[in-house]
This record gives sequence, structure tokens and C-alpha cells, in this order.
Amino acid sequence: MSHSHASSFRPPEPTPPSAMFSKRRPLILCGALLFVTWNAVLVLLLWGRPTPSGQDQPELTAEAGAPSNMVADLLQMADTFEAELAVQREILLQIQNHQSLWGPTRAMATASPRQPVIPILVIACNRVTVKRCLDKLLEYRPSAELHPIIVSQDCGHVETAAVIQSYGGRVTHLRQPDLSNIVVPPSHKKFQGYYKISRHYRWALNQVFRNLSHTSVVVVEDDLEVAPDFFEYFRALLPLLRSDPSLWCVSAWNDNGRDGYVDAARPDLLYRTDFFPGLGWMLVKELWEELEPKWPASFWDDWIRQPEQRHGRACVRPEVSRTLTFGRQGVSLGQFYDKYLRYIKLNSEFVPFTKLDLSYLKEPTYREDFMKAVYSAPVVTYEDVKQGRLAGAGPFCLQYSTKDAFKLFAKNLGIMDDLKSGVPRAGYRGVVSFMSRGRRIYLAPPPGWSQYDPSWS
Repeated sequence: MSHSHASSFRPPEPTPPSAMFSKRRPLILCGALLFVTWNAVLVLLLWGRPTPSGQDQPELTAEAGAPSNMVADLLQMADTFEAELAVQREILLQIQNHQSLWGPTRAMATASPRQPVIPILVIACNRVTVKRCLDKLLEYRPSAELHPIIVSQDCGHVETAAVIQSYGGRVTHLRQPDLSNIVVPPSHKKFQGYYKISRHYRWALNQVFRNLSHTSVVVVEDDLEVAPDFFEYFRALLPLLRSDPSLWCVSAWNDNGRDGYVDAARPDLLYRTDFFPGLGWMLVKELWEELEPKWPASFWDDWIRQPEQRHGRACVRPEVSRTLTFGRQGVSLGQFYDKYLRYIKLNSEFVPFTKLDLSYLKEPTYREDFMKAVYSAPVVTYEDVKQGRLAGAGPFCLQYSTKDAFKLFAKNLGIMDDLKSGVPRAGYRGVVSFMSRGRRIYLAPPPGWSQYDPSWS
């Protein structure tokens, strides 16, 4: 695995059928009333029928002929009424049957809008420890219908396939069919794994968006463990991702999310970042349609961070990570794992994000508020931060003006010092926010910063 670090919208409500139902209600009442009325008439007429043969009956005289004819007419009418009553009973039955069909529709009028389906795509290969990933996803998944789990397996590893299949219908198991080696430049022979990963991602995302017709997806690699509010986090942020064109992904990962470098008391705090974090990230179909035609043969995560793909767009990331990687071995051969990744703090407190106001993440509000917080903070020196000579609760601003200064400060203060296309990990407009000895530090360029320099890589 490459340890790469990816106006309020509401789903359209169904058309209320209450008006249509109100028009049908008189028809139901009329049919019921007609049914009762005909039964009452029938009872009255039957009381007037002559008693059966063999019983004493008054003898009718000629003078009584008129009443006798009237009774005969009434009895004929009764027969007609009985036949009509049978028809009315059939009509009433049809009305009742139609009412049973209207019932669920009527209930929908007061139900909440249809919830979006956000599948989880697990990228797997040859790790039987995918079980740890799947167990946590299934444990915290609030709904199988709203969050189907799709495991796309490359490599053809039999033991891993057996683990995935052991979950039966709880997950969908897809197998990437092309297991052939990829022709690569001689200098890239040792990077064959990265080429296969890029091929697999392309195939798997095409399955999700084209064959399965989903409109969004959260991509998780097989060595990630998720937090209890993982699903809640992505459900809350999907409307923002769809409505804000300056966003292109939502990630569960904070590159500088090691214990001691985050504010554990603020698991609800979210940021925008210009750096694609990956490691549990959500994208929508429209973005895939943009990226798929030019998808790279290898190193897809570095490629996606290039300005030609990012186009100035940002991702949302959390203060406290909602994923934790437990896979030291992979194509990256444990790069960063021992020094950084194994110490990432995984959130343990459930945050009800769907009930929170996340509008502060929208542009331009976020940029204005964040920049004001950064550049109104007292400016301190590297030595002040390093030696803990900070007075007050913070936050504080530590400024850098060169690539070398950034890398020196970042490395010695314990945060990740590499840049991709000039963008620092977890950075937003050049600013990296982290905690140091319980105080918020903004590692920031000078005021007036305008753009990243791709040569800072």
C-alpha cells in the first residue's frame, strides 16, 4: 500500500401525495356509506317477505290485491338491490385494496427525505488482516442499505479471498481480473507494485460508479481501522462536498494527527486542507468522471496532488483522525510508519456531526476566519516553541519564508516535513496547524501569501 495521506444541500424530498389522498378520501367514505345503506334497505325489505310455505298466512282477498302487487314489486326490488349490493361490495373491496396501496405513500409524506447511499470501497490485495478492517466497518456501520461494503481484491491471493468470502452477504466481493505484470520502464522495475495499485484503483472505482451506478464512495485500504463515528462523519460532509465546488474530497485522516499533536478535547473540529490526505477518503461520481480519462499508470496519489488535477480545490480533514493504519508492510515498505503512522491518535468519542452546523467550512467564510485567527496570533520564534517558552494559552504563529526553514521547523517540532507539489501535509494556504505542549501553533508563511511553489518538493 502506498501510505498516501486524500449553501446547505438537502437531498430532494419526495412529492407529498397528501393532496391526492385528500381527493380520494370522499370516495372511500361514500363507498362505505353506500355499503351500509344498501344493507339497511335489504334488512327492511326482508322483514316484509312472506313467511315460508307451510306456515299460517293470512288469506288475501281480491280487495287485498293491490297490497299484494305492491309486496311483489318490493320483493323484485329487493332482488335487484341484492344484485346491486354484490356489485357495491366488490367496489368497496377494490376501494379498500387501493387504500392499502395508498397507505405507504401517505406515510412517505411525513417521512424524512430519502437518505443518500454511500458505499465503502475496501481496496484489498494479499493481507488476511483485512479482517480487522472489515470487522470494525461492520461493527460501526449504522445501515447495510445506506452503506454497502464492497471489497475489491487484486493479487488473486487465495487466503485473503477466503477471509473476504467468510463474511457472506454482508460484503460484496469483487475480483480485479487482470493479474498480469505491467510493462514498466527499466528504472521502475522495483515500483511494479505501484503500477498495479493504480490499475486496481481505476478498475475498482469504475465498478462502483459505472457498473454499480453509485454517486459517491468512501475509499478505504485494507490496513485501515475506522473510528466509531466514521460513517457519521462522511454522512454529514457529503452535502457540503456536493454543494461547494471549491472542495473535491473529504478525508478521515490528519497527517499530523499523532497523540500530543492534536487537541483531544476537540474531536468535533474540522479543517480545510490543500493537501490530499487519502487514507479513508470520499469522492463523488463527477470527480471520477473528470479524473478517470487521465488516470495515471502509477503513483496515483502523488499525481492527484499536482496542480493540474487539484485546480485549487481543497479537502476536509479532521483534527482527530477517523482512521488508523495498522499495515507496516506494503509497497511503500513501511515508509513513515515507524516514525509517524503508528502513533496516529484514532478518535474514540462519537461526534454527532449530522446534527452540527458545518457551514463554517464553506468558502469564503472559512478562509477569512482561519486567516484572521492565524495572523492575529502572537508571532513567536522557533526557539520559543522548541524550548516551551510560550506565555499564555495560545494560539501562536511561527512564520517561515523558505522551503528550508519550513522543513527545519517541521522536522524539529515533530510534524511531517515533506511537501508534494509545494503543498505541506495538512496545509491550508501554506499554514500547518498543530499542537505543541498543549498550545496551538500555526506554522505559517508571511502575510500576503498567494500561491504554492511546486519547486518546493
